Amino acid sequence: MEKTAIYHRPKNNFVYAYTNKKIHVRLRAAKNDLKSVQLIHGDPYVWDEKGWKNTSSPMELEGSDDLFDYWICEVEPEFRRLRYGFELEDGVERFVYGEKGFVEEDPRDTDFFFAFPFLNEADVFKAPDWVSQTVWYQIFPERFANGDPSIDPPGTLAWGSAKPAVDNFFGGDFQGVINHLDYLVDLGISGLYFTPIFKAHSNHKYDTIDYMEIDPQFGDKETFRKLIDECHKRGIKVMLDAVFNHSGYFFKPFQDVLQRQENSPYRDWFHIREFPIVEEPAPSYDTFAFVSSMPKLNTEHPEVREYLLNVGRYWVEEFDIDGWRLDVANEVDHAFWRDFRRVVREVKRDVYILGEIWHDAMPWLLGDQFDAVMNYPFTNAALEFFAKGTIEADSFIEQITKWMVAYPKNVNDVAFNLLGSHDTPRILTLCGNDHQRVKLLFLFQLTFTGSPCIYYGDEIGIDGGQDPGCRKCMVWDERQQDVALRAFVRKLIELRWSYPALQGDAEFRFVDGAGGKDVVVYERSTDDAKILVAINNSEKNETLKLAEGEFEDLWSGDSKVLRGNVEVEPFGFRIMKKN
Repeated sequence: MEKTAIYHRPKNNFVYAYTNKKIHVRLRAAKNDLKSVQLIHGDPYVWDEKGWKNTSSPMELEGSDDLFDYWICEVEPEFRRLRYGFELEDGVERFVYGEKGFVEEDPRDTDFFFAFPFLNEADVFKAPDWVSQTVWYQIFPERFANGDPSIDPPGTLAWGSAKPAVDNFFGGDFQGVINHLDYLVDLGISGLYFTPIFKAHSNHKYDTIDYMEIDPQFGDKETFRKLIDECHKRGIKVMLDAVFNHSGYFFKPFQDVLQRQENSPYRDWFHIREFPIVEEPAPSYDTFAFVSSMPKLNTEHPEVREYLLNVGRYWVEEFDIDGWRLDVANEVDHAFWRDFRRVVREVKRDVYILGEIWHDAMPWLLGDQFDAVMNYPFTNAALEFFAKGTIEADSFIEQITKWMVAYPKNVNDVAFNLLGSHDTPRILTLCGNDHQRVKLLFLFQLTFTGSPCIYYGDEIGIDGGQDPGCRKCMVWDERQQDVALRAFVRKLIELRWSYPALQGDAEFRFVDGAGGKDVVVYERSTDDAKILVAINNSEKNETLKLAEGEFEDLWSGDSKVLRGNVEVEPFGFRIMKKN
């Protein structure tokens, strides 16, 4: 038995309160090492003449990554207290594993085992109920639609008349979004994520000048209020983007510091290393990366905290927005985010809080800060397998599994799963202009767990390279759209809405041995239904080996019963419901 690979820690993703009654317990072991694992568990205060009284429950093999297996078990302790350990067998050896290490027999002593002291309901991770059912659509406001040319900024170009650049404008605005809301409803969208709308110098608006004012090129507050109202009438949630890590160069407090230097009352609003301030070649103050026009805010300063917390409160309270996406969230102190969550939730209890974090985000996902983060590990795995073909199915499954076991299930249920964004090349370009590969990307995203987000225009085949190339104007002339791709995405979303087993909080598991090396098979399930999805990411026909029973093809609508072996065409798929 490979003892050095066996790992458990009584917190975070390894043991957590899934509901106010149920606890999930996870164990890591070397890949293909253990044959079986039993969870030894009981109440710490129940003893008999032989010692601590416990019972055993079998753990299931949840999945594997490149190095490890992960085992999981759900228990419901009667008194919400839990002591627990693991009985491990590899076919040759048997050990009991607890907080104090390995022994050959259960010592019947709670002191040896791991402790989950008490299931406090306040500690249960709770994201808003609506998120796992939501299909998001990301809008870069400057490039979605120009509905009011009278507010175009100086030098605005004709719509789509030039390639996107870091400094050009095409006049996208709120009225343009309002004019096309029915397009989004028809597509099946139920959530809009806007990149920043606040007054700023750039076309991307991540260099905020005034957090309390809308950029005049987008409209005024009354138009924004109308947009929110029209979205809510259609059952669409609205999430805004905010940059609290840094401000823009023309943010008034920073301008005051530039003018008055160390005599400015705002000198401590920023992280300034020395005076007089130097901007180039390297700024003498902390910034986003080394961009001198984006000075980092000192969120530990009481006045800065109060100002930014008021911003978070204001847009929820005054305009009834439904979520905040928080830029460069990992560089802001945790204490600020705890206060931010408290403040916005006091106004609206089901506000969705999404952080931009590209790496392991468990410290932000303990239930006291964010509900989710931008799920770039999902993005990277999907792009490597479906778009680029640089990994095989086994590696893809391992990467997805590694992400899933890194978090509790109730965190994964509301993960923000994106394929592309304003920060990444367009998926069509990454797919080498292969529309069938794009379809497989959408298929996986929209039948996977979590909350999917479509970047505007990806559904109609807009291409583009790295920023700013990925920020082209939305194409509204259907003759220039890939209408077949749009219809495909629309049908997928409709299917997701029709079957709870395909939505974010349904169970998910990969199915081993059902197809070839380029075939991914997984099951989505609820208590009422099981749906099998098979994706053939290869240029040849593949045979799918169905489990026992009969299946209905949900995609074709064919009433023919499927059983035994089923063919899956090159770069094709099957979505089947078990009868």
